[in-house]
Amino acid sequence: MTKTIFRSTFLVGVSVLLMCAVLFFGLQYTQAREETYEALREEALYAVHGLSLSGIEYLDSLDHINRITWIDMDGSVLYDSEFSGTVANQGTCPEVRLAMDSGEGQGIRKSESSGVTTMYYACLCEDNTVLRLCRPLSTLRYIVITVSPMLLVFVLVLLISGTLAFRVAKQIVHPINAINLDHPDANIYPELSPLISRIQEQKQTIQEEMEQREQMRREFSANVSHELKTPLASICGFAELMAQGVVPKERVREFSGDIYRESQRMITLVNDIIKLSRLDENGIQAEWEKINLYDLAADTLDSLRPVADKRNIALKLTGSYAVVKGVWQLLNEMLYNLCDNAIKYNLPGGSVTVEVSAAETEAKISVEDTGIGIPKEHQKRVFERFYRVDKSHSKEIGGTGLGLSIVKHGAQFHGAGVELESEPEKGTKVTLVFPNL
Repeated sequence: MTKTIFRSTFLVGVSVLLMCAVLFFGLQYTQAREETYEALREEALYAVHGLSLSGIEYLDSLDHINRITWIDMDGSVLYDSEFSGTVANQGTCPEVRLAMDSGEGQGIRKSESSGVTTMYYACLCEDNTVLRLCRPLSTLRYIVITVSPMLLVFVLVLLISGTLAFRVAKQIVHPINAINLDHPDANIYPELSPLISRIQEQKQTIQEEMEQREQMRREFSANVSHELKTPLASICGFAELMAQGVVPKERVREFSGDIYRESQRMITLVNDIIKLSRLDENGIQAEWEKINLYDLAADTLDSLRPVADKRNIALKLTGSYAVVKGVWQLLNEMLYNLCDNAIKYNLPGGSVTVEVSAAETEAKISVEDTGIGIPKEHQKRVFERFYRVDKSHSKEIGGTGLGLSIVKHGAQFHGAGVELESEPEKGTKVTLVFPNL
């Protein structure tokens, strides 16, 4: 943070300094240019006056600091202080044309004879000839360079700005670093009060979340222990009876079947716990892909049709194609749990309807049954782990109590929402709402 503040403060100082430097040198350059034009103008007026009195001899008598050119009305050169030979016609030069038209002309351009960028000033004489003075631009640049000692001042200012920026950054950050997180109330800077309040709120929130997670962990451990203890006790009891030889031969097969069912129940429970743990830790590594919810629902209902037929429950699929992006294995598990629950908690002769729909911003899949329903006071908790509305009925039909919890966590993993509608003795409808691609 100190580096960021220092960098930002220093950059502001450098930017302001550079803008001031550009403005300063720009003003110096403009002023030097205007002063040079004025000097050329005054010298030209004196030369015109001398030329009118003494003729070309006057021009020869001058100490030529600037180049002087005398141009006839047709553009031919009558005199040039630097070139004694033939000089090209100057009638097309911009400053000469301006002087002929308006009495005087000036400009900066590259000289055709010397190839040097030059400042020109021309004025019209009484006999309609033009007298022109020029000075190389390098002379003007020299004038600007004379202020180069200011560069040393700028360097010094940069060093001072850097030092001050560093000190300011440290002073700004120091009160924040000095905050005692164990006792944030001991704050002597009123400006930090909003930050202290947010730290306290966050600390309180973290503490509450930790306590809540610890409570959930204890409940989860207790539930897992209870759920595992029941089938283990049954398996141990059956196995002990068989080991003691007190089970009649005709019932050995029955006892073996019971042990197998309880073992499968334990395996299912462990698998569901592993799935939830992976969802909690975002440990699912499967690739995301485009999945058609309608096709997924059709496959799920086909796999559950034998179970539904045994209870005389009709399975229906309605709606249209809806494509979402997700993990196929997890979506399949979520939809299977919803449909399996809809069959288990349905009434004989009832129905399960799966509806798929797609809108501009979302895709939905809902599973609706005509079963026993869920009382309103239990609807908020049915997605909790191991929560059962009717424990005796749930134990009778089987299940681990983790199916809806897997649905909830799977929906969160996909960024989807879960909606529940239920009424006792009329049925339940669970809807998953996915964001569109």
